[in-house]
Amino acid sequence: MADTKKIKTALISVFHKDGLEELLKKLHAEGVKFLSTGGTQTFIESLGYECEKVENVTTYPSILGGRVKTLHPKVFGGILGRRENEGDREQMTQYEIPEIDLVIVDLYPFEQTVASGASEEDIIEKIDIGGISLIRAGAKNFNDVVIVPSKAEYGILLDILNKQGAETTKAQRRDFATRAFGVSSHYDTAIHNWFEK
Repeated sequence: MADTKKIKTALISVFHKDGLEELLKKLHAEGVKFLSTGGTQTFIESLGYECEKVENVTTYPSILGGRVKTLHPKVFGGILGRRENEGDREQMTQYEIPEIDLVIVDLYPFEQTVASGASEEDIIEKIDIGGISLIRAGAKNFNDVVIVPSKAEYGILLDILNKQGAETTKAQRRDFATRAFGVSSHYDTAIHNWFEK
């Protein structure tokens, strides 16, 4: 089918690592290349899988106390680049932007941090910027990219991988995008409600 896309490279940026192991095992078995940062990269490598550092792609380290890790044109270009747009493809080649076909995110636990009675400073630091941006970018370009916006969707992707291998249909990618905007909307609403108090 013309709308079927193969997953070749996955960017994984998650706060909670639980539930990820089985998904990584299947993606690895399907030959998917991993790209990650910090603790997630360490976790992936601890399972025995190769994982390229995002900073090798961007040539920038994680900066500002971890506030800026994935926010870079080479990352977002790799997600937002339209594979069937000649101009996008030419620019991706020109600027050495890798295609990223799958984005797996688990956001900073904002609501749990608020509920724990944490300080305002700690709560502010749990407002995810890179993760929410990755979710929105992946969802916007669902034509080419699979976005897994929380660990609640790990099982959905695993079922697809078990049935179809590392390929998804446009309808499946659109379903993930729908879920992604739901996660984004819920997260921003929680932050807005906290600020309004």
